[in-house]
Amino acid sequence: MSEGEEVLLYVYDVSAGVAASLSPALLGRKIDGIWHTAIVVYGKEYYFGSGGIGVAIPGSVVGEPLEKIKLGVTYIPFQVFEEYVNGLAESEFRGDAYHILKHNCNNFSDALSNFLVGTGIPAHILSLPDEIINTPFGATIRPLIEQFATNSPVLDRIRRDISPEFLQLNSDIEAARNEISNGYRMSESAEVTTEVDPSVQLAQNLAEAERKEREERRKNREPPIVFKDAVDVHIEFDALVGLIDGKLNEEEQQSLEELHQYMLQDEGSWALGDSFLVFIGRLLTDKTLGDEVSVRCLNVLSAAALKDDVILMLHQDRKQHILMNYAYEVDRLPLPQQKGITLFICNLFENSGSSEWLLYISEWPFNNTQISNIRVTTKVAVNAVLSEDEEMRDRGTAIIYNLATKEVKTVVFDDVAVELTMAILQFLNGTPAEAQLFRCLKSLAQFCQISAQDVPQLIQMIGPHPSKFKGQSERNDQLIEEISKRLR
Repeated sequence: MSEGEEVLLYVYDVSAGVAASLSPALLGRKIDGIWHTAIVVYGKEYYFGSGGIGVAIPGSVVGEPLEKIKLGVTYIPFQVFEEYVNGLAESEFRGDAYHILKHNCNNFSDALSNFLVGTGIPAHILSLPDEIINTPFGATIRPLIEQFATNSPVLDRIRRDISPEFLQLNSDIEAARNEISNGYRMSESAEVTTEVDPSVQLAQNLAEAERKEREERRKNREPPIVFKDAVDVHIEFDALVGLIDGKLNEEEQQSLEELHQYMLQDEGSWALGDSFLVFIGRLLTDKTLGDEVSVRCLNVLSAAALKDDVILMLHQDRKQHILMNYAYEVDRLPLPQQKGITLFICNLFENSGSSEWLLYISEWPFNNTQISNIRVTTKVAVNAVLSEDEEMRDRGTAIIYNLATKEVKTVVFDDVAVELTMAILQFLNGTPAEAQLFRCLKSLAQFCQISAQDVPQLIQMIGPHPSKFKGQSERNDQLIEEISKRLR
C-alpha cells in the first residue's frame, strides 16, 4: 500500500485580528478569530466561496494561514478525489449554493475531510457562525466576511483525468504570465505588442477540450431509471400529518412545517433546519408512533429525492448518518419499509449530486462494522433484487442498472461489482420481464469491463449463460453478444 497523502486544514482569520480585539467588548467573551478554512491535499489548496469551488497553490489565495491542522492521511486515489470534487462543484457546492451561515467554506472543508479521512474538521470552527453572526458583534464583522467570500479568487476547476503535476504546471504558467505582465507593464502612451506564450495557449486549449469532452459525456450518458409517479406527495404528507398529530414537541412541529415548505410549497432545501434529520430519524425509528408513520415518511423522502437540491439535505447527514444507518438494516425491516427505502435510494439517482453521494466510499462505524454510502446502496440493491416481491425486484434492478451505468472511476466499484454480479445471476435463474432483463444484461456488460477477470469467471461458473435469454428482444440480443465475447 502506498504511504498515502497527508491532509491538512488551513485555518485563516478573515477578521485579521479584529475579532480578538473587539469581541470582549461587543460580545462579552473573547473570540480568537472568524475562521475561513481550506483543505490542502495532493499539493493543492481546495476552498469554497460565493464563486464556487477553487483550487490553488497552498497559501496563494489568502496568504499564510494562522494555523495548519493535520487531519490525517488519505489513501484515496487522486482521480477518485477529483471525480468527487467535480461532482460537488456541480451540485451542493455550486457558487449559488453558498450561504454565509449554513453552507460556507467550513462546511466544504468538513465534507472533504470526511471524504478523505473519515472525520470532520474541529467542531469549534463549524459552530462559530451560529454563535457569532447573529450577535451585535456579528453585525459589525459580517460585511468583512461577505466581502472576503465574494472577492476570493476562484481558479480553474479540477480537471478530470489530469494529474496534480499538470495542475502545478498550469498554475506555474499562470504565475509566470502574471509576473511577465506586471514586470513589463508600460505607460499608457506606449505601444506594446505581445505574443501569447505557447505554454499558456496549450493549457487553455487543453482546458477547453476537456470541457467539451465532459459535456459530450454528460450528453451521451445513460439516463437513470427512477420512479417519479410512484407516490403522490400530497396524499403521503397529509397522511403523515394525521398519524403524528399531537405527538410532536415544539421543535419537531417546526421540522414538520419545514418539510411542508420544502415538499408542498416548493421552498429550497435551505428551509430545512439543523434538527430536521433528527426529526426524520424519529419518524423512521420510533415504534411508539406506529409502523405506518415510517412508511409515509419514506414515501415523502422518495419524492424529495427527485428534487435537484436534495443533496443539501443529504449533506446535513454527514455526521450522524441517520438515513444510511436506517437503510443499512433494510433486510430487517417489514416489506412496506423495505419498499420505501428502496424507492428512496433509486430516486436519488435522478440528479448527479445525490447519485454521487450514494457512491461515497468514506466509512464510519455502525453496529460493530464499517459501512459507507456505496456499501449501503449495494446492500439495498441486492436485498431488493433478491426479494420475492415483484415491485421490490423492479426497483432493485433499476438501482443496479443506475449503479452500473453511472460514470465513475473503476476503483469505486471494484469491491462491489462481484457482489452485484452474484445477485444478478441469482435473479436470472427466474423468468425476468424484458425490461428487467435488459437492466441486468446492461449491468453485467458494464461489470465485465469494470472487473474484467472476476465477473466473466463468475458468469461462467455460476450461470446462467446469457445466451439462455436470446431472442427476447434486439437490444437484449446485442448485450448478450457483448457479454459472450468477454467469456472465455
